[in-house]
Amino acid sequence: MGRLEKGMVIISVILVIILSGALGLFLWNESKQPLTMETEAQLGEKEEALGEQLGEKEEALGEQLGEKKEALGEQLGEKEEASKGEGAWKDKKDSTEDDAQDDAQDDGNLKDDQDTKEPLESNDTENGKMGEPVLIFAGDVMPGNMVRNNYMSFGLDGILTKELQEELQQADASIINQEFPFSNRGTPAQEKEYTFRIHPSFVSILTELGVDAVSLANNHALDYGKEALTDTFETLEEAGIPYAGAGETRDRAAQPVYLECQGKTVGLLAASRVIPEISWNVENQQPGMLCTYDSAALTEAIKQARPNCDFLAVYVHWGVEKQEHPEEYQRGLAQAYIDAGADLVVGSHPHVPQGIEYYQGKPIVYSLGNFIFNPQMEGTYVLKVFLQEEGGCQLKLIPVAASDALTRQLTGQEGTEVLNYIEQISYGVSVGADGIVSEGGGQ
Repeated sequence: MGRLEKGMVIISVILVIILSGALGLFLWNESKQPLTMETEAQLGEKEEALGEQLGEKEEALGEQLGEKKEALGEQLGEKEEASKGEGAWKDKKDSTEDDAQDDAQDDGNLKDDQDTKEPLESNDTENGKMGEPVLIFAGDVMPGNMVRNNYMSFGLDGILTKELQEELQQADASIINQEFPFSNRGTPAQEKEYTFRIHPSFVSILTELGVDAVSLANNHALDYGKEALTDTFETLEEAGIPYAGAGETRDRAAQPVYLECQGKTVGLLAASRVIPEISWNVENQQPGMLCTYDSAALTEAIKQARPNCDFLAVYVHWGVEKQEHPEEYQRGLAQAYIDAGADLVVGSHPHVPQGIEYYQGKPIVYSLGNFIFNPQMEGTYVLKVFLQEEGGCQLKLIPVAASDALTRQLTGQEGTEVLNYIEQISYGVSVGADGIVSEGGGQ
């Protein structure tokens, strides 16, 4: 093949290649154009459908939000309306607690609001702060080793439950029988099976409980002699707690304690008919305690105190330990005290509860039993006394017991059993399910 022919073949091949490429490009463009148009149309339709769906959802969501706003507004309106009365109650409660805390600071015993003498709002009527003045009488107190250990570990909560703490702290006056001396001096009494003595620092138990007065007329106040009794006077005086039934002189031992309770003056006298030896009698030794083996000394003190108070209570240490009924001499002495002018006679010493009776319309509570004493204590009661405007008083029993050195209030069946038992051992007295004591009924 010549050069011309070879050149023609090459040109022909090149032309074929060019023409094939042009044809392929044309066909590709033709095939792509309908596909692009179809895709755009589909996308447009989908976009339109999606827009409709979004619009519907937005409209539905708007309706739901509107409904929720309306419901929420109604709820807020109801709460705001309800809070108007609650806000007024809270303002009053906060003011009361602030006043109570100020009072506690003035006394040198700053406590939490719940530990002050001011009552809780819900208990105003019950505790007499908006009605009659209220007195609390609790039985024998002697914080032994387990009690003191509980107190050092847990404070008052380790020895007394909250509701009982509040009963003492919220009353107008709380009174106990202090069955021990505060001292770290002295020598134990000879030939006594039990001798008690507590370090003076534990007077904080009484101040924290809100104890307003104590009786020292009992068979343990002189367990460690005259020095320890003198230390007891000083410890109580420094703590601001008045005491009755013992003193450096006979006149002091027979001197009443006067407590101001909502405009009423309450007098308290104390004496003991149980001493281990005659030297404990303030008539024979000073310091000593007022004794009442006959009624003369105490009835004379009652007659002298009567004109100076609106209500006069006598706390007497008497009777036989572990015996549920009073001796006949207790009934005779109690009547003599009332004849002399006492409005209420309260007893201690048996370490178990004894019954109640009325004489000339005045109550005699023969024994309160223990209050803070042994680690274990079977059912007994704390005495709550409502002073009435027209004179006299209304009694209410609060059943209590102790386990592991913690005294607690009994409720339900346990409380009912104690109240029924007290009614059974009383004289002409009925005790309601609420603990209210009424003259009439019973034995």
